[in-house]
Amino acid sequence: MLNSSLSADVNAGQGVQTTIHFPADLPVVQAKTEIQNAIRNHQVVIVAGETGSGKTTQLPKMLLELGYGRQHEGTLIGHTQPRRLAARSVAQRIADELQTPLGEKVGYKVRFQDQTAPTTSIKLVTDGMLLAELQNDRLLRKYDALIIDEAHERSLNIDFMLGVLASLLPKRPDLKLVITSATIETERFSKHFNNAPVISVSGRTYPVETRYRPLEGEDDSGDVIQGVCDAVQELYREPSGDILVFGSGEREIRDFAEALNELDLPNTELLPLFARLSANEQNRVFQSHGQRRIVIATNVAETSLTVPGIRYVIDPGTARISRYSYRTKVQRLPIEKISQASANQRLGRCGRVAPGICIRLYSEEDFLQRPEYTEPEILRTNLAAVILQMTSARLGDIRKFPFIDRPDERFVKDGMNLLQELHALQPGKAKRRKKGQPSGPQLTALGRQLAQLPIDPRLARMVLAANEFGCIQEVMVITAALSIQDPRERPQEARQKADELHQRFHDKDSDFNGYLNLWNYLQERQRELSKSQFRKQLKSEFIHFLRVREWQDVYSQIRQTVRGLGYKINQEQASFEAVHRALLTGLLSHLGNKQEGHEFLGARNRKFYVFPGSGLFKKPPKWLMAAELVETSRLFARVNARIEPEWIEPAARHLVKHNYFEPHFSKKSGSVVADEQVTLYGLIIVPRRRVQYGPVDPVTAREIFIRDGLVSGALKRQLPFIRHNLALIEDIRELEDKSRRRDILVDDEALFHAYEAQVPAGIYNEQLLAGWWHKAAKQDPKLLYFDRGDLMAQDAGHVTELDYPDTWQQGDVTLPLSYHFEPNDPIDGVAVHVPLTLVNQLQPQGFDWQVPALREQLVVHWIKSLPKSWRRHFVPAPNYAQAFLQSCAEEKDPEALLKRPLLEVLTEKLRRMSGVTVPADAWDAAQLPDYLKLRFVIEDEKGNSVADGRDLLALQQRLQGKVQHALREAVAEQPAARAVTDWQFGTMPELRERQHRGYSVKAYPALEVSKEGVRETLFDKPEQAQYSHQLALRKLLQLQLPSPVRYLQQSLSNKAKLAMYYNPWGKVDALIEDCIVAALDEFIVAQPIRNETAFRQVVELARGELNERVTAIARQVEPCLVRSQKIRKQLKGSVALDQIQAHADIKEQLDELVYPGFVSAAGAQRLADIERYLKAIEQRLEKLPVDPNRDRLHLLTLQKLTAAYKELKAKWPKGQSLPEPLVELRWMLEELRVSFFAQKLGTRYPISEKRVQQALAALKT
Repeated sequence: MLNSSLSADVNAGQGVQTTIHFPADLPVVQAKTEIQNAIRNHQVVIVAGETGSGKTTQLPKMLLELGYGRQHEGTLIGHTQPRRLAARSVAQRIADELQTPLGEKVGYKVRFQDQTAPTTSIKLVTDGMLLAELQNDRLLRKYDALIIDEAHERSLNIDFMLGVLASLLPKRPDLKLVITSATIETERFSKHFNNAPVISVSGRTYPVETRYRPLEGEDDSGDVIQGVCDAVQELYREPSGDILVFGSGEREIRDFAEALNELDLPNTELLPLFARLSANEQNRVFQSHGQRRIVIATNVAETSLTVPGIRYVIDPGTARISRYSYRTKVQRLPIEKISQASANQRLGRCGRVAPGICIRLYSEEDFLQRPEYTEPEILRTNLAAVILQMTSARLGDIRKFPFIDRPDERFVKDGMNLLQELHALQPGKAKRRKKGQPSGPQLTALGRQLAQLPIDPRLARMVLAANEFGCIQEVMVITAALSIQDPRERPQEARQKADELHQRFHDKDSDFNGYLNLWNYLQERQRELSKSQFRKQLKSEFIHFLRVREWQDVYSQIRQTVRGLGYKINQEQASFEAVHRALLTGLLSHLGNKQEGHEFLGARNRKFYVFPGSGLFKKPPKWLMAAELVETSRLFARVNARIEPEWIEPAARHLVKHNYFEPHFSKKSGSVVADEQVTLYGLIIVPRRRVQYGPVDPVTAREIFIRDGLVSGALKRQLPFIRHNLALIEDIRELEDKSRRRDILVDDEALFHAYEAQVPAGIYNEQLLAGWWHKAAKQDPKLLYFDRGDLMAQDAGHVTELDYPDTWQQGDVTLPLSYHFEPNDPIDGVAVHVPLTLVNQLQPQGFDWQVPALREQLVVHWIKSLPKSWRRHFVPAPNYAQAFLQSCAEEKDPEALLKRPLLEVLTEKLRRMSGVTVPADAWDAAQLPDYLKLRFVIEDEKGNSVADGRDLLALQQRLQGKVQHALREAVAEQPAARAVTDWQFGTMPELRERQHRGYSVKAYPALEVSKEGVRETLFDKPEQAQYSHQLALRKLLQLQLPSPVRYLQQSLSNKAKLAMYYNPWGKVDALIEDCIVAALDEFIVAQPIRNETAFRQVVELARGELNERVTAIARQVEPCLVRSQKIRKQLKGSVALDQIQAHADIKEQLDELVYPGFVSAAGAQRLADIERYLKAIEQRLEKLPVDPNRDRLHLLTLQKLTAAYKELKAKWPKGQSLPEPLVELRWMLEELRVSFFAQKLGTRYPISEKRVQQALAALKT
């Protein structure tokens, strides 16, 4: 292979003569003289030549021939390559040509591998490795010549290196620089290095024809596939030769291969070529072959890799190009149209062995409209690693660095933001540097450590965090894995089998754990197997051996660096939480919160999806982190793990934003608190939590503390000055409530300023206030004590005890009053506080007069409540109200008036003033404002309100059960609950009275009927006690006496017995029982029975007289039943239209006179009256047909009066005997009926409509 037509001898400097051979057929060798002359005469030389021109292997030999690489002087020829594989293979190739073992005269150094010696003259390195050497050799003194190869790729490291050299060369005039490039942008390289000479060498030896075959509907992938198939078939009509087809990615390459397979091309081998293929599959491209080949490759075959034997090229015109998105902050791999330069590079792949053809699947017009060159990587990548290394190497601000193309300011900012995210850079602007130091951002201590780790900054951050969490071993394995290509392979023909084998390494919660599972498996197998066995095992399980070695190498290098940092590597297995919290520190902008479906919401409102190959794809967690976010068809998260949201904030304290809502004073904590929301890049990680607001905003917190803590009196810790001031404020507020005005106490703003003027800054909670005040009060004991005058805005001399009493007196009961002024509030007005045990002792009388201060308003509103026809007589109402109160005050005994109903007195006084008598039903209580009605607050023994309202009678009825229970507890004498059938109660007092909570509590003992007999109990009202006692005595007497039924059957006539069958029950026994009860009532009422002696006397009396008395009552009942039956018969049948109302009234009256239980209910003394009332009905029925109109007029009067009676009766509490006036009113109505319809029968006493009206009015008040 070597051509010895050109050779030279070079003295290596140590007695060793080296002969250098240059293959004459290489284009670059043909320009050797020109190149060497240029190197002699210029510090920088640019050699432009296409792949295959020989520049990579021959230029270092030309420099060696010129005397560079003098190892005896300690200098080298440095030769950079973009990739580690290229550095190793080129080193081997040059060593072979120089006929010297690799690692001696020619060596290489790549990441984690150094194969050089003291005798080395030519050193192959990656661009990144040369940059790393700048850390310790800022002027690259060990080199006297440098070759920057493949500069046209414009990778990040190449541009960075060219920038460094542009600054370094003036300081090293002895250093020679040769830049090699394909024929792309050589003028820009020249200009960057002060118009350095450009020497172009040819790489193609045969002409190439370009054919344009534009597709229709280029966005349709089906058209591209068809276009490739058509182009292949077209080229198969040409002379035989291998074809190179370019695809944008693995998926498209597989689609092309599948479609071409279906063409069934003769004697053809299809070879895909992309990075994820196994090494063996890639090597097939370079092996000799006998069939025609179609190689389908990514853009790696444009310049980096020369595929031998290619005669034809098919160029669809697209490629996946790594591009950083400023908007989404992710590195994308979109499919884009390639530039003209890339298209020409593809064209240059053919014509190497014979005249070639390049078919472009787009139009010439499209080609001419494309950009001339592909954007350099520095213009489309995240710059975090560059900035970190530049800052660590003190190379200055990236924005001022001499790049060939200045990077986008937005990308620079994003790079710095990422480093700040990793806590590697100081936030904010850079500090001033000392004179002579480069300007730019400053590293944190953590950042300086990150720069020492030879991995991506995100991964380096994870390793450093692992020291804190005690999981360095696991994180080193994971970060090393993330630094390389995944060693798990998926060959096209065995994809399913590979997936099945790899499934055992999956972890349902973490793809990172998948790496650990694989690592542990590899370590175990490597210990058990020989090297060759291990290699075979990996191959059978679709695991790439060389990538495993690389993984182990990276791990070893990280381990070495970690040890150099003094970190301790854990021996015990770390927990899931520890490992993933360490990883989280490097992935703070790669978090996601699950939304609906499979969508995740990430940082900066990005939306992404779990990559289908992830172990978390089927069951994604609520929160996850991802090693990378890559945009292809959509934004995907690759290599994911479940995380807990509470892990995020501790890892991102320097990044999170805190938003505070609703700051307020908390009585419980005695401080100002707020609700805090914590976000990271807009992602809510703490939705809401309570925090202390003082440290956040001391000024606002102090203001809130003073307003809502001090001014409102809400502090739990009542310091002496607070108690004093609150007592004054409460007194003044009570004056306001009484006078129903809010201008006596100074307002809260005045109180705030009074406190604010004296409380120093920084006081925003109880603890700080107490500490300050106790110390300051030693110098000023009256500090913060207010005087009454300080707190009063208006004089309150008009608020007197006479007009605004603090208590209400009813009989011997004194009740406290409270005042509350809050219009429209349910508790607005004056409240009477009543112990539960006293509720039923109160009478409504007197409360309707209100307190003196509100009486005038009360009377005014009563007058205004009248209908207009009555109200017009008392205008203006305030004048009449004043006159009324004046008249009351001039009475001989004004206090006596207060015992009468207010409306009765008011009606009387108004009549005297105006001559107009207001009817009782004209007053409308519903028109009165609530605050003018006393509110009754019923309180238990602890002072807690159990009920309240403005209707005392309704409260008494509602609380009856509770009152009785409270009474039993209050008097501390529980009557025996056991039921008995004879008197076993000793002497039973009518009243039990005890002092309870300062009040005289009264309870009324009485007997109560039960199923088994009678028992003693307590009542809160004498009426209730009397009613229950009488019923119980009836039963007790019956239990002691023989039944008079037999005697009654013997003594009554047959006529009387027959009449009894007319009774309302239909059964004689019930009627007789009613007569017996009526007779017993006469014995009971005759004398009070409160002891055994009285009971025995009544028993003996009844024993001798009961039979005769029952018989007498039965004889009185007989005519009542006969007449009742007669009247009921008369009411049956048809009725004249003008008599219907009268008949209905008579039926109702009859039902209320003779009904089940009427004998005992009315009493034996009323039986004669009932007979008279029945006679009156008979006479009314006789007169009715003669003058129905007269009957109807009387009926209208009766209906009105009866309705009023029934309304009063309905208000009376059940379980109590009706008051005598109400009972008598019922009989007055019967007597009025007699006077209307049967005057000849006479009435029991004088009766008229007016007398009934007066009785009604008396009862209403």
